[in-house]
Amino acid sequence: MAEIIKAKEPFKFHTRLHLTELTGLRAINLSQLAELIREVPGSSIYHHTHRFLQQHQYLSPEPPNDFAYWVTEILGEDELGERLSSIDTINYSTIRSLRDRIIEAIEEYLKDNPLAKMKFAREGEEFYFIKSVSFILPTDYTANDLREFTDILKKVTIDSIYFHIFESRLRLEKNDNDFSNWIGNSVGNMSLAEKISKLDPYTHTLEGLRGNLVYMIERELSR
Repeated sequence: MAEIIKAKEPFKFHTRLHLTELTGLRAINLSQLAELIREVPGSSIYHHTHRFLQQHQYLSPEPPNDFAYWVTEILGEDELGERLSSIDTINYSTIRSLRDRIIEAIEEYLKDNPLAKMKFAREGEEFYFIKSVSFILPTDYTANDLREFTDILKKVTIDSIYFHIFESRLRLEKNDNDFSNWIGNSVGNMSLAEKISKLDPYTHTLEGLRGNLVYMIERELSR
């Protein structure tokens, strides 16, 4: 069994609460959709690409983002819907870069399919932009080593796991998730940190993600 190494800095678990707010903006066609995606706050892009994870966290795999759904189901542009669905969120470390890729996909499609600009959503089926407002709260849990970290990971809420894996990386523009950062930089276990970093969290439910993280860390501790 590996020696338990005390971290340079303890890991402090946080959790999140979130509210959704209407922005008052809506799109009726693809041109307007691209224009508004460029203008809306990052919290709106985040909401429309992560809403399903937040509301249906026990289901998998990840469904299409809201943009892909609207383009396919309301405008009937299946090809563009597939392009938007295939955008791999894990490859983007900032909302800004994710926003740019979505806009690029829509504008490329419109360039090749100019008649698509003439398709309009029916009244009541417009794309309504919503934003996600988060409140980050500290918990009572603090880990000083990997053993304590694993024990806490088994009992924290899925909102805490969601924050440290998804939101802290993308919305706060960190280069990696909080768990990998701490394990690599504070515990000094770069190998485990890299394994967790390479784990695609979008292909798991949050409970499934918890189980995978616990398994990976306990396996490391048993060596």
